[in-house]
Amino acid sequence: MINGFAPFVWMALAALIVLIPGMMLLFGRGGPRDASGRRIFRLRPIRRLFGVLLIALAGVSAMLALTLVQFLHLTTDVPVASVQMHEQAPSSFLVTAQVPGKADRLYTLTGDQWQIDAKVIRWNLPALLAGAPPLYKFERLSGRYRDVQQEKTGVRSVHDLSDWPVPDLATLRRVFPNWLPFVDVEYGSAAYMPMLDGARYQIYMDPRGGVVIRPDGQATEDALRQLSW
Repeated sequence: MINGFAPFVWMALAALIVLIPGMMLLFGRGGPRDASGRRIFRLRPIRRLFGVLLIALAGVSAMLALTLVQFLHLTTDVPVASVQMHEQAPSSFLVTAQVPGKADRLYTLTGDQWQIDAKVIRWNLPALLAGAPPLYKFERLSGRYRDVQQEKTGVRSVHDLSDWPVPDLATLRRVFPNWLPFVDVEYGSAAYMPMLDGARYQIYMDPRGGVVIRPDGQATEDALRQLSW
């Protein structure tokens, strides 16, 4: 940010400032006025050349601004949900999930870690550069154990997330069949983190279609640091 504005805003403004005089130099008549007060057209090649150069410079600035916008879009994760955890018993947690536009949902998970799974459609570059976000559908929330042997014998817990308010991929394919040529890949994405009493996490979807979990708050960060996570 520069003086409260993103860099691409200044680039776009510079392109506009340069474009206006460039258009005037290239397309203006540039000659003396006739009896009616209108300017007479004169070629004036040097003047026209400067106009072309200014328009070219404006075009380069505009392309840089657009590239920067797309770069920021491709590196900015979008928050999609948040969870808060409370330990009820050893290896048993009550998880409160907050999803935009819906009432809080409660889930009981067993284990020492939690995992969320999603099905994702990622676009090819033409659609991606145009700003099309990845399409996703969360499928399940589950508990897991850090120790593999305990994972084989411990109590398992899994919850269906089909009621979460996200696009239905099958419906989208029926409604927008012309988008299918731009599909890069359809795959599953998942992420997991430790379950801790009082921990809060934010769930994100990155622009390339990956599920990302981050601690929400300093207390959770400190607790994860103590676990060497």
